[in-house]
Amino acid sequence: MNAPSPARPGGTHPGDTALAARLRREIDGEVLFDAASRGRYSTDASIYQIEPLGVVIPRTEEAARTALAIAMGERVPVLPRGAGSSQCGQTVGAALVIDDSKYLNRLLEVDAAERRAVVQPGVVLDALNAQLRPHGLWFPVDVSTSAQATLGGMAGNNSCGSRSIAYGNMVHNVLAIDALTAAGERWRFGPLHERAGPPAYLELVQRLGALYEREKAEIAARFP
Repeated sequence: MNAPSPARPGGTHPGDTALAARLRREIDGEVLFDAASRGRYSTDASIYQIEPLGVVIPRTEEAARTALAIAMGERVPVLPRGAGSSQCGQTVGAALVIDDSKYLNRLLEVDAAERRAVVQPGVVLDALNAQLRPHGLWFPVDVSTSAQATLGGMAGNNSCGSRSIAYGNMVHNVLAIDALTAAGERWRFGPLHERAGPPAYLELVQRLGALYEREKAEIAARFP
């Protein structure tokens, strides 16, 4: 299924040279706005095909933050992307694609005693498990595309796998996520008792808590 990519608010369009030039000036990373690259990133493992505005491959977290800030200033939608192994089209869209899989793909920390690891979003599941194996550990969300799927994409997709009945989905195996908001702020989404962050984050937590209190009887009655 092919879909044309309309001009975005402010006149941005696929292959926009002004946006590409600004990104190249201001970020540490690869900026791919040529037709061939846009064509490669217009598909994933699904049947869908949508041409992106362009692609940024940041080398650092700060580069990703800068790309996000530029996109916000230019009123350009952003689409984070890992391996593109989704079969439902989550990683294609008329947006600025930010691909974390090439450089932001490291295992940062392992605490074997607590059975906890800290990873960057682009780390591939099989690569993670290979590094966990010497510690007697493995990450149990075993998707069929484990040789390609990244942990960031799996988290965004709430992936499961053949052992999910025993071990749960991503939501049951992720303790916290350090994420960049559309405003470029870094927020930690984790246990509710860790209520620390900027005012906008605390307001969001409060609103979600109020929503739960209002709907908890209905949730208990109907879920799962």
